[in-house]
Amino acid sequence: MRILQVMAGAEFGGAEAFFSRLVLGLHRAGIDQRVVIRNNPRRAEGLRAGGVEPVEMAFGGLFDLRTPRDLRHQIRDYEPDIVLTWMNRATRMCPRSKGNFVHVARLGGYYDLKYYRGCDHLIGNTRDIIEYLTDEGWPGDRAHYLPNFVSAERVAPVSRSALYTPDRVKVLLALGRLHENKAFDVLLEALARVPDAYLWLAGDGPLRGALEKQAEHLAIKPRVRFLGWREDTAALFAACDAFICPSRHEPLGNVVIEAWAQGVPVVATDSLGPGTLITHMENGLLTPVDDARTLTRAIRFLFEDDDRRAHMAEAGHAAYEKDFTEKAVIDRYLGFFEDVLRPPADLPEEVPDQIRDGS
Repeated sequence: MRILQVMAGAEFGGAEAFFSRLVLGLHRAGIDQRVVIRNNPRRAEGLRAGGVEPVEMAFGGLFDLRTPRDLRHQIRDYEPDIVLTWMNRATRMCPRSKGNFVHVARLGGYYDLKYYRGCDHLIGNTRDIIEYLTDEGWPGDRAHYLPNFVSAERVAPVSRSALYTPDRVKVLLALGRLHENKAFDVLLEALARVPDAYLWLAGDGPLRGALEKQAEHLAIKPRVRFLGWREDTAALFAACDAFICPSRHEPLGNVVIEAWAQGVPVVATDSLGPGTLITHMENGLLTPVDDARTLTRAIRFLFEDDDRRAHMAEAGHAAYEKDFTEKAVIDRYLGFFEDVLRPPADLPEEVPDQIRDGS
């Protein structure tokens, strides 16, 4: 089995991070791969450190004619059984298979299917995405749910003193791009009503300045640490008391799985991803989207009882162990690859014309 994977994503992002984890996980499982990425020294170095040498290309805009040509050359040279493209740009630049390989694309959101009309199969990393695909007319037997996995490696906690945080206080951790979808503005409103807690906010983005001004206006800036993008998230999890995901829009909730893997209790809004993953009051707490007061009450409720907090952390870790470990997800991918390479018993259902035409 020969797999060629193609990623043209941004420098940071959940899909980009999982791409690297999947590549290295398949490498550890002994799968023969060739990996093509958008020029990115940081991502390339991470892959090399794990034993995979990537091919880097420009993946520019509409006038980039070289990347599609180079990608065709890589496919001809490597002769893969499966080409797995990630998201819109990589999928759009992939040549038609013409029966020479199986073209699979992975979607981490509700993307316009006009970019995917040349694919043989689509992967969605949530069941809601699979439902979206079939609602849009994509054949159900060619839409496949394959979840993400995260690492459960435990490390020493980051020093609280290094982040100017007293040892005696409760620490809330939040991760993500500082964007409207993540609703960190609502989290700051909630924090203002929990006077004995600190917030570590790891991430960066267009709203950083506005969020810093909001924290100052709410008189909580001394209790908020804007950490920027961090590579040591496991150390941050090890040092915090709870993880908070206040998102307005969170298709997967990968950060919830990360918290579960690290044994940290979770409070999240009932957006698509977290709402699908979390069983309220069992392996986490769910609150309505854009409801700072209820988020405040959930945080206080979690902190009132150490036994309750420990129970939710244990239940979350059990959910991680059941469905989201590297072994569990890699086994699902391997089974999927074997299935799509198996000769069909009957002629496959045609992709509807409106998808092929991009209408």
